[in-house]
Amino acid sequence: MPTTPSRIVSLRAAGTCLAVELTEPVPRVLHWGADLGELTPDDLTALSLTAEPALLNNAPDIARRFTVWPTEADGWSGTPAHHGHQAGTATAPRPTFTRATHHTNPDGGGELELHLTDTASALDITLTYTLDPNGILTADAVISRADSADSTPYDLAGALTLLPLPRRAAEILDFTGKWSRERSPQRHRLHHGAHVRDVRRGKPGVDSPHLLTVGVPGFGFRIGEVWAVHVAWSGDQRYLVEQLPEGAGVHASALGAGELLRAGEIRLAPGDTYRTPRCHFAWSPNGLDGIADRFHHHLRARPQHPRGPRPLVLNSWEGVYFDHDLGRLRALAERAAAVGVERFVLDDGWFSGRRADTAGLGDWLADPTVWPDGLSPLADHVRALGMDFGLWVEPEMVNLDSHLARTHPDWILGPAAGLGPTARHQYVLDLSRPEVFDHLLKSLDALVGTYDIAYLKWDHNRELHEAVHALGDRPAGHAQVEALYRLLDSVRQRHPGLEIESCASGGGRIDLGILDRTDRVWPSDCNDPVERQSIQSWTVQLLPPELVGTHVGAARSHTTGRVTSDAFRLITALFGHAGIEQDLAECAEEELTRLTAWSALYRELRPLLHTGRPVRADLDSEALVLHGVVAQDGSRALYSWARVATSPEGQSGRTRLPGLSADARYQLRVRTELGPPSFHQIASPAWLTAAQEDWLTLPGSVLATAGLPMPTLNPEQALLIEVRRQD
Repeated sequence: MPTTPSRIVSLRAAGTCLAVELTEPVPRVLHWGADLGELTPDDLTALSLTAEPALLNNAPDIARRFTVWPTEADGWSGTPAHHGHQAGTATAPRPTFTRATHHTNPDGGGELELHLTDTASALDITLTYTLDPNGILTADAVISRADSADSTPYDLAGALTLLPLPRRAAEILDFTGKWSRERSPQRHRLHHGAHVRDVRRGKPGVDSPHLLTVGVPGFGFRIGEVWAVHVAWSGDQRYLVEQLPEGAGVHASALGAGELLRAGEIRLAPGDTYRTPRCHFAWSPNGLDGIADRFHHHLRARPQHPRGPRPLVLNSWEGVYFDHDLGRLRALAERAAAVGVERFVLDDGWFSGRRADTAGLGDWLADPTVWPDGLSPLADHVRALGMDFGLWVEPEMVNLDSHLARTHPDWILGPAAGLGPTARHQYVLDLSRPEVFDHLLKSLDALVGTYDIAYLKWDHNRELHEAVHALGDRPAGHAQVEALYRLLDSVRQRHPGLEIESCASGGGRIDLGILDRTDRVWPSDCNDPVERQSIQSWTVQLLPPELVGTHVGAARSHTTGRVTSDAFRLITALFGHAGIEQDLAECAEEELTRLTAWSALYRELRPLLHTGRPVRADLDSEALVLHGVVAQDGSRALYSWARVATSPEGQSGRTRLPGLSADARYQLRVRTELGPPSFHQIASPAWLTAAQEDWLTLPGSVLATAGLPMPTLNPEQALLIEVRRQD
């Protein structure tokens, strides 16, 4: 039960801690990071005493503090927690603390709720911190305008949740990217000023910051203390880390995130409320893998998290594109079933007028010229083969060449002055209009119900530029995301067993807001395994592998033109929610045999791959990749050793297998079902030759401490190493 807290309260779980002092006028953050343990009254007094910074020259005459809701009233000259105005007045927020509730959970963590009020703007702010048992700290705020306030609306220009960082947090890692090259990491030192990543695409985008991480210089996958934040919102976003010369109280800098608000977007009249997106903060002493592990546990603990085996998928896109033909697709389904596919997904091209991407969006009925009897002949055939049936949709979009656009041009999102240029030959529907929402819900409900669809691949193939309502030219980005969430929730409520994939030109909408309503993401439209080695690794920085689609494409990549070996493509696609995306009719028998073996291997290993702890090795060369998944109890592991390019070094040297215990004893073997890789050597290391023939017993001190001399592979090659603990 909630209780009135003491002067200093803390939330503690999984080795991490948030400590807040309930000072006035605004509580301050004393500590966020490593668990401080059980503190006695004297310890708490010491923590408060050491939270007082020096009083600097040419500074406010009261020492600066970094509060839970920092503003200029605290002497904070950085980005404020919120700012706005009321017809040009009430521009200097001065919130004051009114009350708090605090409770802890028996299994660790708990909640701290703080209530603030700002008399000048008549705003009430409720800030909530929730620490889960896995160490993920979630912060969100509700900003409400008092019923008794002046009738002039308050224009909220920005609202962020911010937490402090120590001086040793001095290096930044976040992400950029483009279509088919999402989540490309970029690192640099933290300097004075603000490192700000604004997202103005109406969705997180293929260049999404994804997870803003700050750590001790040189942090890696397995080493270094790190702090991170992710904003769980599927629209415009703002991430920042900011360091001022005077610091942030006794801290050095601030880390924060929230929604990027457009001018005039949130206008709070008396009684109105704005809720910030949830921001998930994480700290780890064990590098990026430690952060990833916290997020994976957090997501796997959700009630709606997929529990059953993740079915092997075949998606028709790179196999047939828009060339839909019942006979061809039935034959494709038969080959898919023969190699072990469990879910057949019909991608773009099935609905009215859709022979290319220039027409048909918005008309969610099977094209009568291609499907005179609807989709049932294919869907029934797929189910008769033992697979479930999935379908591609893009409900938020419309082509001008469609019955919907011709009938309801006013439903398109855009300014009154007229629509701007198309992107992908399409525009965006204004989901916040009740008639648009109702139409889409009715269309999707009918599709899923008529064809007994088990899975929707929900795409979003353009950015939201000039996202305003035509009536009044008011900003619409926030309302669009809220309507999307309602639409997804409504479809799921009507069809509880339905699974939905979040796709947005590949990985353009990957965030924990959309993941609250979907069952997996499509991380990239690129199936080239060289690119996928990086894309999948960094997607797993936030999401566990069972939520990440990983498909095997054709030997020649449709997005890069690169030709790669079967084994390399198959091994790369194994580490996720696996699938196939190619025309199996063009596969030789030898390739079909390998696909069948890979399918069986996936079914054998997915209990480990989809529940275990992903691990990544810190290697000196970017040409080499060693990653794997270790069972939560440490009993089993599977590793991929891959080379994506040449390097000057002929020998890799002893390389540690991450995630194993030096005190245990293990057996390992090389899985050979997918065929041997191509080596750049005369003979393999002796241990590898032995492990290809049978299980090889080795002590954990060799595997985890000394390391194995790894074979020298040719570029674009990989091998699988399976490990089991010898009890």
